[in-house]
Amino acid sequence: MKYTGVNHVAFATADMDMTIKYWRDLLGLRIIAAMGRKGYKQYFFEVSDRDMVTFFEWSGVEPVVEKEHGVPIKGPFGFDHVSLGLMDDNALFDMRDSIEAAGFWVSEPIDHGFIHSIYTFDPNGIALEFSVQAGRDIRKDPIAEDSMAPDSLGDGLEQVKGRWPSPAGEERLEARRLYPGMGSEFAK
Repeated sequence: MKYTGVNHVAFATADMDMTIKYWRDLLGLRIIAAMGRKGYKQYFFEVSDRDMVTFFEWSGVEPVVEKEHGVPIKGPFGFDHVSLGLMDDNALFDMRDSIEAAGFWVSEPIDHGFIHSIYTFDPNGIALEFSVQAGRDIRKDPIAEDSMAPDSLGDGLEQVKGRWPSPAGEERLEARRLYPGMGSEFAK
């Protein structure tokens, strides 16, 4: 399997207007799809030429409780934070200054050795990190230094083939089809 990136990460908001103002106007992400009808709204924001963030608007959803990035919690849990990559440290400092000027809390820049980061929360309480590649490129030179690693890490850093069952044979190929969903009306 060859991946092209994270196609999109989907969040929910009760206030699409404020979400647009934050993600489009403050963070600078262009809206590339705005779909809606009574009771349904979904907007896609372009992060890069391959990656997007999308928001559903649900009237009853409430902002999540802001939780410090990377700090363990107990109980039901979805995800810790999402990190958006920036080109260089100047862009990182510019982003911090813009977020701070808009009245949102933002951390000081942190040097993690292989990335430089700032942390903040969007109006929906979504934990965001902005990161810049720095120092060691872990994609080219991975790190595996966990003294309490699970047994599976002993099998290496690359995919272990044969661990999971293979998909069914030719009959599955014949059954492949796409079903129309929201947005299919935009197909050309």
